Amino acid sequence: MTTMNTKAQSAIFAFFDELFPNAGCELNYRKDYELVLAVMLSAQTTDKSVNQVTTLLFSHFPSLESLANAPISAIEKDIHSIGLFKHKAANVKAIAQKLLSDFSGIVPSDKEALLTLPGVGNKTANVIRAELFKIPEIAVDTHVERISKRLGFALKKDSVAIVEAKLRKAVPVSRYIKTHHQMIHFGRYFCKAAKPNCKECHLRAYCNEKGRFTGLI
Repeated sequence: MTTMNTKAQSAIFAFFDELFPNAGCELNYRKDYELVLAVMLSAQTTDKSVNQVTTLLFSHFPSLESLANAPISAIEKDIHSIGLFKHKAANVKAIAQKLLSDFSGIVPSDKEALLTLPGVGNKTANVIRAELFKIPEIAVDTHVERISKRLGFALKKDSVAIVEAKLRKAVPVSRYIKTHHQMIHFGRYFCKAAKPNCKECHLRAYCNEKGRFTGLI
């Protein structure tokens, strides 16, 4: 399927609601800036791994000021178990410094302002806006991209930017945040990259890869 139709949309959203009615962010945070750091740290690693390192990091450095003044080596030590930890450690310190110097220690809701934070790109900014400020956004991570292409929201050749644009057209604005989380959960726990649960999936009729894994046509 290369184009989305109303019947497919309804079936997909209904199945998402059945499987994951309360899907939400799985990153642990208590303060707004902690979410910013956690989302940045989650690039190319799992939420579970990030939660493990941020528990340590935020216990050692419980404020923006302490993070801004922390030695890079100390931050690296706390997050060394995740990928790209040296680069991410530098971003942790730089984000803390910039939030203090440019935003009075307050996480901005404006997207352009968020994009000025080191290590914060379009996906991260969308996640922050949706989670902290409940602004309707769709962030395309690896799970959302894969599910979008499997279920016909987008084509295999589409870039992340195009996938996001197509999702914004196909998903009702009122469902942006919910569907974003549901797609992540669907990709993480049900329609996995290598071993999707095709046998119990109600969406085989709409799947571009319905015969690839189990011979179901």
